[in-house]
Amino acid sequence: MTNIRFGTDGWRGVIGEDFTPENARLVAYAIARYVVRGEDARKGVLIGYDHRQFSDRTAAEIAEVISATGTPVWLADKPCPTPAISLLVRQRGAAGGIVVTASHNPFQWNGIKYKASYGSSALPSIVALIENELEDVLRTGVPPLPPRKDLIHSFDPRGPYLDTVEKLVDWEKLRGANFRFVSDPMHGSAAGLLPELFTRNGVKCDEIRGTRDSRFGGVHPEPIEPHIAALRKAVLAGKYDAGFAADGDGDRIGAIDRDGSFINPHQIFALMVWHLIGTRKLPGDIAKTFSVTKLIDKLAAKYGRKLHEVPIGFKYICELMLEQNILIGGEESGGIGTNLYLPERDATVSALLLAELMAWHGKSLGELIGALHAEFGEHRYGRIDLDVTRGQKEKAIVYFSDGKLQRLLDWPVVRRESMDGIKVYLGDIGWVMVRASGTENLLRIYSETNSAETTQKVLQATVAAIQSL
Repeated sequence: MTNIRFGTDGWRGVIGEDFTPENARLVAYAIARYVVRGEDARKGVLIGYDHRQFSDRTAAEIAEVISATGTPVWLADKPCPTPAISLLVRQRGAAGGIVVTASHNPFQWNGIKYKASYGSSALPSIVALIENELEDVLRTGVPPLPPRKDLIHSFDPRGPYLDTVEKLVDWEKLRGANFRFVSDPMHGSAAGLLPELFTRNGVKCDEIRGTRDSRFGGVHPEPIEPHIAALRKAVLAGKYDAGFAADGDGDRIGAIDRDGSFINPHQIFALMVWHLIGTRKLPGDIAKTFSVTKLIDKLAAKYGRKLHEVPIGFKYICELMLEQNILIGGEESGGIGTNLYLPERDATVSALLLAELMAWHGKSLGELIGALHAEFGEHRYGRIDLDVTRGQKEKAIVYFSDGKLQRLLDWPVVRRESMDGIKVYLGDIGWVMVRASGTENLLRIYSETNSAETTQKVLQATVAAIQSL
C-alpha cells in the first residue's frame, strides 16, 4: 500500500503487485473525498476504462466506492479512449472523471487517471490535494459503506466524442485530396475511432490491431519504434498515404509515412504547429515540455509566437492552457492538445489535423518534414529507455549534473539545464538529456542533434557512461 504514489498523470502499478483491487479502492476513495471536499459532488463523476486486464471490473468497483459517498456516478458502457472521458466531463459539467488505464505502459501495468472538471489532467495543486486525502485513507482504510446502486448510471462515451471531434477539420478538403489512410490503435481503446470518422465522411481508412487484447499483441502499446512495425508493414503493403497509431488509451500519437518512414512525435508536433499557425493562421502561443525538439523554438520565432517551456507532464501544459491563450501544447511522448477542442492530449484529433495538413498541401508527411528541415535545418531526435536499479538512477543524475562531465566523445559540454532531469548541450551539434521515469525503474535518455548518425552516437555514449557508474 505504501507504494501508491501519483506520477505525471495519475497512479500506476503492476497488476497483482501494486495494482490490486484493494489499492484501487483506496485511490478511488481518496479521489471521492477530494471531490466531496473540493468540487460540487452533486454533479457526479464519469468513469471510463481501457482494454487492459481487469480494467472493466476495476471501473465497476470504483463506481461502487464513489457512489457509497453519495456522489452520482456515470460508468461507461464500453471501453473508450481517455480523451472521451475528459471531453464528456466538461460537456456534462461533471465534478470530475476517472479512467482505469496505464496509458502506454506494458500490459503488466494498470492505473487510474483523474480528470478534473475542466476536462484534462489534474493540475499539480489538485494532485497535491488528492495525495493528502490518500495519506489519510492509507491510515484509516476505506469505510465499509454500502454502494448506492441507485446512484450508478450507464452512458455511451464514444458517440458524443466522435460527433464533437468530427467538426474540427475540413472534410471537403480531405475528400478532395483522395488520400488513403490506415489506423493502428495497437489493440487499445482508440479502436474503431479513425475508421468511423474517415469512412462516414467519404475518406478511405482501414484499421489493423483493432481488436481488444489485454496483452496488446505482445508489444508495448506506445506508438514509437519498434512497437509500430506492424503499422509500417501495413502502410507499405497497402500502399497507403499515411498510417496513424495511438497508444493504449488513445491520447498519444505516432505516424508512418507512405514510404515506411517513422514520423516521430517531435515531427508531428512541429507539423501541427506549422499547420495551425502557418497554414490556418490561428492565434495563440505555443507550449512544450522540457524534452521536446528545438524545432518548435524556431517555428515560434518565425511566426512571432511566445514559447512556454514546462516540466515533463501534460498537466503543466494544461495549466498554461487554462490560464493563457495557448493555441497548441505538446510533449515528447506524442501527447498534443489544442485550444480548438480541449486542453487535453488526443491521438485521434492529432491524426485528423495531420491528415488535413496533408490534404491542404497535397503532400505526404515525409515531404512536409523535408520542407521543414530545408527551412530550419536538420533536427534528428532519438530516445533510449534504459533499465536501471534505483541506485543507478541517482548516480546518473548526479554524474550529468555536478559538472564532472566535461566532454562526451568529441563534443564539449557547453551548458546544462535542470528544469526536469538534466539536459546537457554539446558544442553546437545539439543536446542529450537524462531523466528518471516516475513510474518504472528506467532512465529515459533523449538526444537531438543535426544528424541521425550523430544522435545515435550520443545516445550510445550516454548509455555507456551510465552503465560504467
